[in-house]
Amino acid sequence: MSRQLNWAVVGTGWIANEMAQSFAASGRRLFGAVNRTYSKGEKFAMKYCIDRLYRFYEELLADPEVDIVYVATPHNTHFQIIKDALKNGKHVLSEKSITLNSTELEECIALAEEKKLVLAEAQTIYHMPVYKKLWAMKDAGKFGKVQVITANFGSFKTYDMENRFFDLAKGGGALLDIGSYAFSAVLSFLDGEPCKVLSVNTPSPAGSDEMSAIALATESGQVATVALSMHSKQPKRIMISCEKGYLEIQNYPRAEKAFFTDAVSGETNQISAGNSKLALMYEVEDMENAVQSGDASAMKLGLTRSVMKVMTDLRREWGLKYPEEEKEERK
Repeated sequence: MSRQLNWAVVGTGWIANEMAQSFAASGRRLFGAVNRTYSKGEKFAMKYCIDRLYRFYEELLADPEVDIVYVATPHNTHFQIIKDALKNGKHVLSEKSITLNSTELEECIALAEEKKLVLAEAQTIYHMPVYKKLWAMKDAGKFGKVQVITANFGSFKTYDMENRFFDLAKGGGALLDIGSYAFSAVLSFLDGEPCKVLSVNTPSPAGSDEMSAIALATESGQVATVALSMHSKQPKRIMISCEKGYLEIQNYPRAEKAFFTDAVSGETNQISAGNSKLALMYEVEDMENAVQSGDASAMKLGLTRSVMKVMTDLRREWGLKYPEEEKEERK
């Protein structure tokens, strides 16, 4: 039997708390943690009975007993932490968006390949059992060819331009925060990467992408639309129209069921698998299997790459740059 792997988290915000709670619910606990503010890290470590609390993340990365680093910090910090973790021989599961852009991601992927380590994005969609079931049914021809996809995701965030959801310095904007879910779901059902992308974008007062509508097309003639907003609530809904009918998935980031309506009979059937409450543990299980087996296909890094390319190209079209990107250009 493979030994239990030790996980350490960088950042102790709300998503790190949710991960720690998921570990506790499965009878486990995180091995280590570090936070920029040590006192907050102390509270986190005490709350979840974590073995090791580090003062600096370099100490965490240097610990030979840490196997997997879970990055739960703001988007703009991911790139450097991922690189440092990989250089120290750690497998990495990073919260979405995994990096700010494709250039950063490609550098991280090259380093992971060089070090023979698993690098992945903590994208719930890739690991929910219902999606694995739906992808298998699609590949078996149960739905017919996918033709049209529509996806919506809108959040109503406090209109504070210093909040991380809007602040460019923190990687704010709809694309990286909620767009990553929409594009991950959409691209997972398409036959290939989009060959054509059209869009409109409304920036926030901070300059980040507040609202956008994006249309995509593939070489095989499939089309998709994505509507995003950081200050207008929308249902988290995706509709996948196929030759034999259409799929509807509500709350798609952590879906546990989908509904397929037959195009001829109009009959609707439910397709269920998994439990939304176990979303983060499905990520953990797939990550640990990838590390222990050497087969990281379940982590869908290729999809992460494709999604990042779409988002990077969109921002380039909009002329939207993050401060870190501008600094890199000046070097």
